[in-house]
Amino acid sequence: MVSSTGDAATVKLGLRENWQQFSLLVLINAFVGGMVGIERTVVPLIGSEEFHIESTTLIASFIISFGIVKAFANLVSGQFADSWGRKRVLVIGWLLGLPVPFMIIAAPNWGWVVAANVLLGLSQGFAWSMTVIMKVDLVGPKSRGLAVGLNEFAGYFAVGATAFLTGYLASRYGLRPVPIYLGAIYACAGLVLSILMVRDTRHHVRLETRGLAKAEATLSFREVFALTSFKNRNLFAASQAGLVNNLNDGMSWGIFPLFFTALGLGVERVGILKAVYPVVWGVGQTITGPLSDRWGRKGLIVAGMWVQAAGLFLTGLTGQFGWWLLASILLGVGTAMVYPCLIAAVSDASHPSWRARSLSVYRFWRDLGYSIGALSAGLIADRFGFAAAILAIAALTFMSGVIVAIAMREHR
Repeated sequence: MVSSTGDAATVKLGLRENWQQFSLLVLINAFVGGMVGIERTVVPLIGSEEFHIESTTLIASFIISFGIVKAFANLVSGQFADSWGRKRVLVIGWLLGLPVPFMIIAAPNWGWVVAANVLLGLSQGFAWSMTVIMKVDLVGPKSRGLAVGLNEFAGYFAVGATAFLTGYLASRYGLRPVPIYLGAIYACAGLVLSILMVRDTRHHVRLETRGLAKAEATLSFREVFALTSFKNRNLFAASQAGLVNNLNDGMSWGIFPLFFTALGLGVERVGILKAVYPVVWGVGQTITGPLSDRWGRKGLIVAGMWVQAAGLFLTGLTGQFGWWLLASILLGVGTAMVYPCLIAAVSDASHPSWRARSLSVYRFWRDLGYSIGALSAGLIADRFGFAAAILAIAALTFMSGVIVAIAMREHR
């Protein structure tokens, strides 16, 4: 493990050898996920009930701003991580996220909420990217699925738990300000821990690259972008699946609370549905991440996309809480099968010297899906209704799984 002085001679790769820093990064990513969780239940309802916005597309605009900004923050975060160091980028992410809950609490109009989500997108793009990259750096090549699974478990379990808590608090104290106070706590705790206790992991990258071929290390960012986006079939398959995965997540973030309340569900029960999906997603990744290290990534990704599609079809075609609960579980299971495997698959196909940049490009395409999903679902919902939007995204999710089945080759 790296000493407090950063002596490269003390560096070792592995989860056991770096468990203290790894555990700290798991906790910090829980706070990162909690920052998104404060919005999953209450923010769409703030738009419809407090600001009386009737357009679904306009309500979804806060997700569109979040997704676009987060995608581009992801794109540059790997380059910044290689140039400035992982810790500095992590701290910058938290500094950008600190004003977000206070802006939502004080917002006199919807524009403030959209602006807060610009900052949240930057914060998430930097902070979440660094927790993933640093964990992959620490464990080395043998346990990437496990590392990513634990990272995403912490983040999305916190998303779900916070979605439930905010729904509960909103049902008793109103949509603002009490539920949003959780975000202020998360931001302050994450910033302090990142400044005082996190250590950089660039020495671990140097150790992993010893003895590897140097030719790939000279790739430019443009070359890495092209490889990850379309030139390498495994990286292409992962990137399009990541985009569609977050496309349906962006749709569910903006559409589901409005869909459920329009059919008579109260805010507390909406909070339950919005919590079950990311909690199952988060917990499931502790199983699917390690399994992908043994079984391979491709099968879990393909099956996971199809399970997600089944959950979306069930949501759009039914109208009762019990069926919606089952659909939320299916969405969580399917996403748990996909999410850590995609990040691990990208790591498998990338040289350590440009892995951070490749992960950033993958995360760019993946998180651009938030904006595309929110915008397309909002437009479809405004014209044809909520159910039509959900079913259209379900069909697209199924087709994405087909593309992975055809294009991806298993990496051993």
